[in-house]
Amino acid sequence: MSEEYNYDLVVVGGGPAGSSAAFAAAKNGIKVALIEKENSIAETVRTSGVTWIKSIKEFEIPENCYHPIKNFSFASPNNEVTISDSIPTAAVLDVRKTYRWLSEEAKKLGVDIFVKTNINDVIKDEEQNIIGVKGTRAEEKITFNSKVVIDATGFTSTISKTMGYVTQWERFGAGAEYEAEVENIDPDTWWLMVGQEYTPAGYAWIFPLGNNIVRIGVGVGKPESNIDPTQRLKEIIEKKLGPIKKLGKITPIEFHYGLIPNDGLSRKTVYNNLILVGDTAGQANPLVLEGIRYAIKFGRVAGEVAAKAIKNEKTDEKALYPYEENWRNAIESKINSAGKVQDRWIKLSDEEWDKELDIIKELKTEEFLDFIKADFGLSNMVKLAMSHPKLAVRQLFNLVKSKQ
Repeated sequence: MSEEYNYDLVVVGGGPAGSSAAFAAAKNGIKVALIEKENSIAETVRTSGVTWIKSIKEFEIPENCYHPIKNFSFASPNNEVTISDSIPTAAVLDVRKTYRWLSEEAKKLGVDIFVKTNINDVIKDEEQNIIGVKGTRAEEKITFNSKVVIDATGFTSTISKTMGYVTQWERFGAGAEYEAEVENIDPDTWWLMVGQEYTPAGYAWIFPLGNNIVRIGVGVGKPESNIDPTQRLKEIIEKKLGPIKKLGKITPIEFHYGLIPNDGLSRKTVYNNLILVGDTAGQANPLVLEGIRYAIKFGRVAGEVAAKAIKNEKTDEKALYPYEENWRNAIESKINSAGKVQDRWIKLSDEEWDKELDIIKELKTEEFLDFIKADFGLSNMVKLAMSHPKLAVRQLFNLVKSKQ
């Protein structure tokens, strides 16, 4: 037996980019299917989900989906720095709740959600353009015909790879973390930990979720390091390195593991009848490898552009290009600049990290947030250089400016 469905738009992947694209498209009055291979949306958590209060307000994410943060602490082997704000400016998302909220918002607008559905092939027309996808559900064949497909399959990029448009990411981050209950934690403060003992070519973290629940993790840049993040995570917890020793007893609740692309904005993201979003498009901030706000923001743009193209009965690459134009104008120069800073950070020794934290200590909260969010607008960087006569900060400005 086999099933066959016809939709205006098929979105493959029920993460934040996919659900956001489906939501926006349905809001614009077209028939949408959202397809997820797992048993439920967000069954598996692959990310810590750090984002910013400004983005949360923009997306209208409910308060029960995130924990606010107002203090930002950094630890290197021989230095610690904390930058504080009077009100929360960042947040740690409850990833499962947030993703499910996004998909429910889409469902309310009439999006049909198919879970336990594994897409493994594409349907092409005579000109080799995509016109649908097919796979299996409950061991039965299932086919979806559509005018446009959105590839929101994340790191694996299943649809784009099957079409022959992309290859495997060469550079990426591998992250492992425990959600755990701890004895002691400041619920207003996150920790980022850098240096060889924590992780080469990456960072470790402690992100509070409230009620003495935290996420403790390690991220490793590939191929720069061959360290296994899961093993390194176990080691730093056993050794109680740096801020981890302040947590007291640690009782793991759930283990998370994920991969996030770190190849820059190297992919073309629109083809005839096809749009790439989120991790499939490589839309991630390379400094802290966070991509959720880009996934939601540009997922919505993709949904709007797809809906307009479908209504106009023109779904070729040119008709879909406004999506790529939108995200490139918004973040391309900033991500390129952040990539330059990341290239510098990867090469730092422990002693150099100790000094780097002294640079960070000089920043005001607003400046720090612009920096860590990879908001490297030229006006921001000019203001930073003008207000900080220290040579090191000026050098950072020149480094970033060279990538604009």
